[in-house]
Amino acid sequence: MFKPEQETTVFSDEGDDTLGGRLSMARDAAGISLQTLASQLGVSEETMLAWESDRAEPNPSALAKMSALFDVSPAWLMTGAGDGPGEDSDQRALEAIRNELSRLRTAYQEMGKLIEATSRQLERLDHQIRLRNLSKDVAH
Repeated sequence: MFKPEQETTVFSDEGDDTLGGRLSMARDAAGISLQTLASQLGVSEETMLAWESDRAEPNPSALAKMSALFDVSPAWLMTGAGDGPGEDSDQRALEAIRNELSRLRTAYQEMGKLIEATSRQLERLDHQIRLRNLSKDVAH
């Protein structure tokens, strides 16, 4: 069991066990939007999303800039070792998790819309194919 003086990070959930997870959590804890951070770093939002989803890694310069913006060490961002966002950021940590949940809900809703649209397209295409096949059968 950890004693309070042994804790080194505010976040201990599984979401922060990768570079991308720590980037996302630290950004949320700092209250910086994805768009704002991308703009400050001079990269696209797609690049930021790739970093936060562990599909790509930031270069050392971007990592150093983010650690300064988030007030965390580069070592913490890269490995999770050392001090993460400050101990006084419990409310920011809660807000970060709420923001993540909100983003997930939005993504879930968007996926639902895409599934519905794709289902309608499939039904229309299936109907068109059946009509075309029926027309061919009647013509013969």
